[in-house]
Amino acid sequence: MLKKLDEKAQTNQMILFLFIMLISMFIFGDPGRRVAIAEAMNSALFPTLGFNGAYVLLTVFLSGCLVTILSSFFTNLFTDWIAVGRSQEKARAFQAEMRKARMDNDTAKVNKLMKHQTTLMKEQQEASSGMMKPMIFLFLFIAPIFIWLTYFLSQIPYFYFSVPWAGTVIVTGRAIGIMSNWFLLYMVFTMVFGQVVRAGFKYLSWNMKGVGQPKDQTS
Repeated sequence: MLKKLDEKAQTNQMILFLFIMLISMFIFGDPGRRVAIAEAMNSALFPTLGFNGAYVLLTVFLSGCLVTILSSFFTNLFTDWIAVGRSQEKARAFQAEMRKARMDNDTAKVNKLMKHQTTLMKEQQEASSGMMKPMIFLFLFIAPIFIWLTYFLSQIPYFYFSVPWAGTVIVTGRAIGIMSNWFLLYMVFTMVFGQVVRAGFKYLSWNMKGVGQPKDQTS
């Protein structure tokens, strides 16, 4: 029965992954489609988020904020952080007990823990099963914003900014391999900002459900 449930869960995740891939191919696979999406959004976003091209770096940072907040929101919406936290604590306790049992050469304890491992893995899979669902919203709501940002920056190719290691860096240039300068800044900023936003959503999720951090329940 457990094996059938695992196979069903894996099949559902595979179907969802294939559906997401089809959406991404539809959106990103055709340059004309990307331009059409960007131009449709540009009339509204250019004067608001784009500041009519006056503050390019601010546009990059605010776009990163918007994308990070939306992606974190949808992830939080479909993820049971309480179940994830409990499964992680159980996994840590399980690994500690397994190490101790092996160091003590306690074969009976090792066999007992190995039997419990299947149940533990099932709980971990169930706890993390909702993390694939936000990817649908990533492509439906967030990808168009990123497409517009790329289009917006392509219209301002001669904007320069300064960094600690260079006095003049062109925003659309490529200082590191295939990564554009603006995208490098975007990635660094969103990685830092994303950690704060995700931690905030987790904190709200815990408190809205009126529970504290889950205690270890492995025995």
